[in-house]
Amino acid sequence: MDLNKLSPQPGSKRNRKRVGRGPGSGRGKTCGRGQKGQKSRSGGGIPARFEGGQMPLVRRLPKRGFYNRFAKNIAIVNVGDLNRFDADSVVDIADFLSSGLVNKLGDGIKLLANGELDRKLTVRVHKASKAALEKVQAAGGTVELL
Repeated sequence: MDLNKLSPQPGSKRNRKRVGRGPGSGRGKTCGRGQKGQKSRSGGGIPARFEGGQMPLVRRLPKRGFYNRFAKNIAIVNVGDLNRFDADSVVDIADFLSSGLVNKLGDGIKLLANGELDRKLTVRVHKASKAALEKVQAAGGTVELL
């Protein structure tokens, strides 16, 4: 087998449609678009969402909810999740990201009091609940707010 003897499968390649090349081509004059009308014009045609003039589905359905553009996207870490870190270590944002506790930093990390902590840690987060602060301090650790 030689590279110069390769060819595509019969019927897999078709010539492109060349329109507007005279009456003998079969696609001259109106170029296969027919006579007049919206679809014969350049740039013409109707969008897929058009429903023939009736009230569109999007406008017929009731609207619910509200999207707050100013909401903060804060990642949550529970006190019980901190047991995976070594005792007497400093746990900061880089550790949360590398361990998989936080996927995306967003607007900060908040420590919540769900679970129990059984080791002394220094935790650096943006926010912490009062109960989470008490649990970390009861285990002998500290929480530093960034």
